[in-house]
Order: sequence, then structure tokens, then C-alpha cells
Amino acid sequence: MKPQQGANPLEPLYTSRRFAFWLLQAAGWSGLCVISFLSLTVWYDQVQVSYILHTLVQSALGLLLSLPLWRALVRLSGRPLRVQVPLALAAIVVTAVLWTVLRIATFTWLTAELDVWSDFGGWFFASFIIYLSWVAIYYGAKFYALLQDEHEKRRQLAEESQQEHIRRLRAESLAIEAQLQMLRYQLNPHFLFNTLNSINALVRLGDDDRAEKMIVQLSKFLRYSLEHNAGTMVPLEQEIESSRLYLDIEQTRFGDRLRLDFDIDHARTGKVLVPTLILQPLVENAVKHGIARSESGGAISLYAAVDGDDLVLRCADTGPGLGEDAGIIESERGVGLRNTRERLQILYGERQSINTRSADPHGLIIELRLPLDYALPSKLVTARPADTLTDDGPGSDPVAAASG
Repeated sequence: MKPQQGANPLEPLYTSRRFAFWLLQAAGWSGLCVISFLSLTVWYDQVQVSYILHTLVQSALGLLLSLPLWRALVRLSGRPLRVQVPLALAAIVVTAVLWTVLRIATFTWLTAELDVWSDFGGWFFASFIIYLSWVAIYYGAKFYALLQDEHEKRRQLAEESQQEHIRRLRAESLAIEAQLQMLRYQLNPHFLFNTLNSINALVRLGDDDRAEKMIVQLSKFLRYSLEHNAGTMVPLEQEIESSRLYLDIEQTRFGDRLRLDFDIDHARTGKVLVPTLILQPLVENAVKHGIARSESGGAISLYAAVDGDDLVLRCADTGPGLGEDAGIIESERGVGLRNTRERLQILYGERQSINTRSADPHGLIIELRLPLDYALPSKLVTARPADTLTDDGPGSDPVAAASG
């Protein structure tokens, strides 16, 4: 059975301590009973039934009186030592007096010996020593329990730290795997063939400006993909620009069949950190399954905004969507989505979500919700400034310069 959510992980310790408390109570007062019995039989040679009954009754009364004493000590916990000590001693004295009175009263009732009241001081001294020992054992056990708690908390913190380290290693591993997968997407022969074929067609048509622009876009897109470390977090504005470069290349291929719409709240989302290459599988799927399959083409839109404490990223296309072929399409799109889901789960845990739904009247919407994490200098990627992705001048890129 799984533990209920919110249950105290130290509850088994507390349960075992309650059992240990009663076990020690039973053992301690039973031990006192045995010692009293032995002293009667061996030292005083008293084996009368009344004496034995008194020994049993006084131990039972001592156990019962120790309970309010225990409650008093519990109430004193957390107070300064200068307050605890005198109040604890006062509680011991009161308990010892009560127990002494009850012990003598039961003794006179069972044995009909009335002269024992004259020895009240001796009986009280024994009672006081017994309860003083009881309190000393109680505080010793309490201190040991606190040490156990501290040890358990340290063990849990060490275990959580180790789990966090493992999570980070897994996240880095998945990020590297995602980068390798992205490189396969970006450098696979199909993508390069289509892109280079489009460039060749533009050159043949004499559209040198568009061909040169496409070469610059391709070089910048590939450079961005190759230069960024998969384990880093990058500002969203860089990821958006990378997606824009990729979609611009595809728009050159598809022409009027591909329409683009960017709805980005740059002021609030531009500096938010996101995992590198987190958008690429989404736009890749949108082009492949939403545009390429339709003779009339369609539109792809990217949306980014802040909603409370969340960053909302949305990639939508006007392709066939889920529809009747939901299982097939979800399976085909699942390679990139599964990797994205797992990366986000490892990086953010339950603070993230990724949802897919059909658009109206047709198409597919993929929405990511990530916790806001604004760029800090130690987290920013420093390999290449962001403006190298937005400068479209021929002189800013070696490929563009060569093509010029």
C-alpha cells in the first residue's frame, strides 16, 4: 500500500517510540516490583501475601502517577532550561509526595500497621529517588530520540541530494541525446537535400537574392544547433530565433503553402530560460505532419506568454490534427514529444506540463507550461551572442560572404 500523500516520513519512528515508551514503562515498574519482592524475601525475610500485594499495588500506582508527570514534562519541552529544571523538580516532588501517601495508605490498609506514617520522610526519599531516576531516563531517551531524528533527517537530505545529482545527470544525458537527435533531424539527407534543392532551384530561376538569403539562414541555423551545449539553458528569444530561421527555410521551400504567425510577448518572455532545442521537435513535427501532408499547405503559429508563475509556449498547425487517426498521428509525432516530455519531467518535475489537443476546425496544438526562470549571468550561454542569430547582413556570415 502506498503511503498517503503528505504523510510524515518519520511516522514509523514515532510509532516505534510510543511502543518503546510503554515497553520501558512496563519493564521499569516490573523491575521495581521484582526488586522490592527480592528485598522482602532475601533481606527482610518477609513473604506474607499482604506485603507481596503491596509491592504489586505500589508499582501499579507508580506507573499511573508517572503518566501525569510525563505530560508535565512534555508541556515543559521547548522552554528555556532555567525554567524547565525547577518546574521539573517541582513536578517530581509533587508526584513523589502523592505516591508516598498512596504507598503508605495501601500498606496500612493491607497490613494494618499504622506506625509507618512516622517514617514518612524515608518513604518519600525513596519515592523521590525513583521518580528522579525516571525523569533522568526520560530525558536520556528523549535526547537519544532527537539524535535519531537528526540522523534520519541528515540521511534523508543526503539521499535527496544524491537523487537530485542523479536527476541532473539524467537530465544532461537526455539533453545530449536530444541534441544528437536534433542533429539527426537537422543534418539528415532528406532535410539537406530539400534545402539545397530549393537553393539550386532559386539559382536556376535567377533569384540570387533569395538563394543567398536561404544560404545565410541555413548556415546560421546549423551554426546555432552545433554551437550550443545541450546541457545549458538559453533565453527563449534565442530559441524563438532558431525556430524562426528553421521555419523561414521551410517557407522558402513550400512558398505560399506555408504561412507563419509569431505571437511572442518579447518583453516578458525574451529573457526567460528554457532548455536548449526544446521547440525544435515541435516545429519539425508541425511542418512534417501539418503542412507537408496537405496539398493546400497551412499555417504554423508560435505563441509565448507569461501566465502567473508559468511560461506558456504553444505550437499550433492547421494540418489534419488528431481526428480519426489520433492513434497513428500521435504515434508518428511521438518520437519528439516523448523526448520532450521526459526532458521536462527530469528538469522540472511536477512543475511542468505538456498537452496536445485538436484545434478548431482542424489542426493540432501542443502547449508547454514551464516555471518561470529568468536569465542569470551564470546560466546564460556565452558561446555566441544572441545578435549573431538576427543579423542577416551578408558580411556577418562566412557562407553569406562566400556566396556574395
